[in-house]
Parts: sequence; C-alpha cells; structure tokens
Amino acid sequence: MTPSSNLKAFADSITATTSPFRSYLSDLHRQYLPLTDGAVADYIPELALADPSWFGIAAATVDGQVFEVGDCDQTFTVQSISKAFVYGLALEDHGRDYVNSKVGVEPTGEAFNAIVLDEATNRPYNPMVNAGAIATADLIKGKDGTERLKRMLDMFSRYTGRSHDIHVPVFLSEKATGNRNRAIAYLMLNFGMVSDRIDETLDLYFQQCSILVTARDLSLMAATLANGGINPVTGDRALDQRYVQDVVSVMLTCGMYDSSGDWAYRVGMPAKSGVGGGITAVAPGKLGIGTFSPPLDAKGNSVRGIQVCQTLSQDFGLHPFNAAAPPRDLAAWINGSEGTNSW
Repeated sequence: MTPSSNLKAFADSITATTSPFRSYLSDLHRQYLPLTDGAVADYIPELALADPSWFGIAAATVDGQVFEVGDCDQTFTVQSISKAFVYGLALEDHGRDYVNSKVGVEPTGEAFNAIVLDEATNRPYNPMVNAGAIATADLIKGKDGTERLKRMLDMFSRYTGRSHDIHVPVFLSEKATGNRNRAIAYLMLNFGMVSDRIDETLDLYFQQCSILVTARDLSLMAATLANGGINPVTGDRALDQRYVQDVVSVMLTCGMYDSSGDWAYRVGMPAKSGVGGGITAVAPGKLGIGTFSPPLDAKGNSVRGIQVCQTLSQDFGLHPFNAAAPPRDLAAWINGSEGTNSW
C-alpha cells in the first residue's frame, strides 16, 4: 500500500470505531446474543467442539471501512462458504461456457449432500451443493494437488488481505467421514462430469472446506464481490469483474442450502452459509457482511446470523426489490452524517 492509502486506512479505522453504524451493530449483537435456538454441527466430529456462545458481526464497505463487534477474531472453518469463491476461480480458469457444461446453476430442493444429478444433463444442479462443489474443485488448474491448493489459498488471500491456513484436524475428520462425497464423485465420474483424479480432487475439496477464516474475513470477501471483484481495503483484484455477476447470482438463488428461497424472500442479499457457523452476505455497491455463530437451524444455517442479516436488510433497505425508502440511511449511519445516500 502507498503512504496515502495507509493514511486513508488509518482514517477509515477511526471512522469505523466512532461511527453510529458500529453502535448499531453492537446493539444487534446484544439483541441476538441471548438466542439459544439451534445446535452446533456434529456430523463432522471436530465441528462439535465449537463454543455455541461465539458470536461475531463484521461489515466492510466498498470504500474500505471495516466494522467489527463480538468474536470477529475467532477463527473457524469456512466450510460451504468456500464453494462460492472456488466457483469464481473455476470460471477464471475455464470461462463460463465450459464451467456451465460441468455444473448447472439451478436451485434444488434436495439436501446439500444429496447423491443426485440433473437427469437431463447429468450435471450437478449448482456449485453450492456438494456435488457441484466437488465438480467445481475438480476444475481448478494445477499440475498436482499441492499447486492447486496453493492457487486456492492465494485466491482467498486476495479476498481477505491476509494468508490462510488449513485446520488439519478438520480436514482429516472430513476425509475420514467423507464416504458420501466419494459416492457423489464416482457417480459424476461415471457421467464424465469430473476427471479421474478423484482422490486428489476430494482432498482438495476437503481442504477448501477446512480453511480457517474469521467474521472479518467473511465481510471482506463479501465486500470484494460488492465492489466488483476488487478488495476495497488492499485494492487487489480477487475476481475478474465479468464473473462477479455469475457468483453473486448463484449465491442469491442457491447459497443458503434448501432455505435459499425463504432467504431471497426475506433478506434478498446474495449470501453463502457454512456449517461452521459463518454467513457472508453481499449488498452490491454498498458493503459486505460477515457473521459467525455456530448454532445452526434445521437447514444448516446460523440462527443468529440469519437474524442479523434479516434485520440489517430491513433497517437499511438492502433487499434489491424493496422500492420503499429504508428506515435508516446506510451512508449517513456509516459516516455519522445526515444527507443524501452517496451510493
């Protein structure tokens, strides 16, 4: 970063500390912290070790301000949230037409780990279910598993502005309990949807789900998509702009497991959740939201995270199809000033 950009980052950090928007997020945190609904995921043994009281909310604007309340430095595994961003990398590697020949974009009411393909095309329905995510991981270029994983980690670093590690116990736990995903992969091999490097691709998929992130990371990942693929803090391009629309569109229709329709109806922001307790949500042209709270509802989505995103959407008019004036002006609350919304 240049000296001038360092100065701007410092100024933005002061604004983020004193902004009324941070106080608003603190109020949301206090409001939803007492929620005890949901249960921590335990189908992967390591995930069951998460503390159900962990709760973080972060938001990053497209001009580089970052707001954090609660457990925003607590690391957790990204899990299915990785699917959206790996899909973007596959699009960069092969282009839209080829990726679409291997993975569809249609929502499905089936469970995320269902062993089912589109009967007409033999493709997995979309990149957000396990079948589609495995097919997408198979598309990531590299001479071997090590190079492919490095490219994936480098991609995540461009979104977050920092380096990332694999949580090895979770990776090994995923691998040891991953027979259902192996069945999905071999079914797709039978129909020519994936290559024959099944073990390497499955390891890559298990590793991508085991990448450690924070709520702050998730907010920056979403803000990067909201900013046309450019990280608003570092200025680095994380995703070719022509593929941002593809990624956020599938996030909107398929990103919240089989409650994606209800999410689109009530919240409206493109989003992706993971069974580690994270949600990343995109308000295009405005900001990205990252939440972390391990207790999940019956569909596999964070209970507190859903409440936070729904309230933010309602209070600041973040649903793209809501034509009514929002109760609060987002720009004014973030910048601590009255006046016309600058977005």
